Amino acid sequence: MAEIKNYSINFGPQHPAAHGVLRLVLELDGEVVVRADPHIGLLHRGTEKLAESRTWLQSVPYMDRLDYVSMMCNEHAYCLAIERMLGIEVPIRAQYIRVMMDEVTRILNHLLNIGTHALDIGAMTMVLYTFREREDLMDVYEALSGARLHAAYYRPGGVYRDLPDSMPKYSESPFKDAATVKKLNANREGSLLDFLEDFTDRFPGYLDEYHTLLTDNRIWKQRTVDVGVLSPERALQLGCTGPMLRGSGVEWDLRKKMPYEVYDRLAFDVPVGKNGDCYDRYLVRMEEMRQSNRIIRQCIDWLRQNPGPVISSDHKVAPPKREAMKSNMEELIHHFKLFSEGLHVPPGEVYAGIEHPKGEFGVWAVSDGANKPYRLKLRSPGFPHLAAVDEMSRGHMIADVTAIIGTIDLVLGDTDR
Repeated sequence: MAEIKNYSINFGPQHPAAHGVLRLVLELDGEVVVRADPHIGLLHRGTEKLAESRTWLQSVPYMDRLDYVSMMCNEHAYCLAIERMLGIEVPIRAQYIRVMMDEVTRILNHLLNIGTHALDIGAMTMVLYTFREREDLMDVYEALSGARLHAAYYRPGGVYRDLPDSMPKYSESPFKDAATVKKLNANREGSLLDFLEDFTDRFPGYLDEYHTLLTDNRIWKQRTVDVGVLSPERALQLGCTGPMLRGSGVEWDLRKKMPYEVYDRLAFDVPVGKNGDCYDRYLVRMEEMRQSNRIIRQCIDWLRQNPGPVISSDHKVAPPKREAMKSNMEELIHHFKLFSEGLHVPPGEVYAGIEHPKGEFGVWAVSDGANKPYRLKLRSPGFPHLAAVDEMSRGHMIADVTAIIGTIDLVLGDTDR
């Protein structure tokens, strides 16, 4: 008989489930994966090195472009690191706005993940449903920062501006008559908080629709149950965090264990799985969206009743108000120095980690007292998860590799950095 040898194939980078920038070299025995070797770096942006030649403030937009579906969460960790080195207090209203937008971002991230994961495995309908809700939340981003994706809304010391009193509205066009436009704008007549409140009322119903479509769907279960199993011990050893770790049954969430901002004032639960397979991680993300909805609702109620400043009053860190800058010499000097030279961060080093939708996202920053970081190291949640692909894929079929990549919730922007 002819001797059958293992052979290697490239899975990606042009593969639709590899999202264009991941190359996996799979060693196969027939159709069974013997080894999976991830080759990363195709999207390498050099963010950490670029930051060394930009002021502390100028690097905020770079954070958006790391994990480009969890924009504000990346900014959050970076701003926290700067604030800890400066030792400044962020106004309480800004903390609530940050927490609310973090949870909006978490929902955005999980909607994209669940929709595209189902699409990768072959379920077409799901992505149409999840993108319908993402559209509403993208409008919140747009109302807040002017951009639908790369917001650059968080600032060291708080947030760029307070919540707007109006929402972007649809207008009449050859494709939309007056009646349609009126219906589309029905929940956009009030402020951003009114729109978000309306969304939190509707969202649990949408979640139920997703459950109806997927949770007991037998094809979905055949593709995800007992696929890519990760034991709690191995998940911890590999450095997994977020839904990847909680799906394996380890209750670890930085919002509970090491609270930052105002998470210790809010009521929410941390969902955990049992089996550590793709299906459990899907269920964890579904429940996380429900909990995020609860948190957003609590933030809305608090923000309605408590007006106040949204950025630090220390003009060495945050710019003065426009009116003051135009009428007062001291404020003008502060404004000029801040935007020409940037803020100076005292010498030292700090690590700030947050519960990013994908896991723990951390920023380790070193300052030598100048207006630019001496060194910046970003702890990406996706990097250790990608390292687990080899272990999770072994013994599975090629088709299961797609399901495993989907369940990791991989975005190569922050994996490659």
